[in-house]
Amino acid sequence: MGYLITWTVYGTFLQGDTRWWRKRSNGEQAPQPLLEQWHRDRLKHEVILLNDEHRKVVRSEIEFHCNNRAWKLWVVNPRTNHVHVVVTASEYTGEKVRDQLKANCTRGIRQIDIRFTDRPVWTTKGDVQFLKTTVDLERAIDYAGEAQDRMGLGK
Repeated sequence: MGYLITWTVYGTFLQGDTRWWRKRSNGEQAPQPLLEQWHRDRLKHEVILLNDEHRKVVRSEIEFHCNNRAWKLWVVNPRTNHVHVVVTASEYTGEKVRDQLKANCTRGIRQIDIRFTDRPVWTTKGDVQFLKTTVDLERAIDYAGEAQDRMGLGK
């Protein structure tokens, strides 16, 4: 049916995070404050949250790319510290879709904000959930859209 894709702004969700965190092979992990601080101490760049202009560019880049590829974009929700996208992209892996969207968003942000030149905008990779049923798709659309607003997560 599609993918729920989430990626985070560089330095905002570190391993050990007090909000819980995901380990690629082991799923959700309990907070580990010392591990989080260890990673924070090793960041090579300052953390820059997305402002309204950045978020507008992210939305525009994702909409444009999905339209160009003839992918069905169900919802895009750029937050200050992460981005959610629900998309159907037949014949593409979720990882390929995620990587293309992130690359286009990076280019767009770098065009409007020189602070992002020669530094990462996002953390590496991101979460891709395969949506197998209509119910999965509906839940993902709700979560990525309105539920984020109701929970007040990252504006």
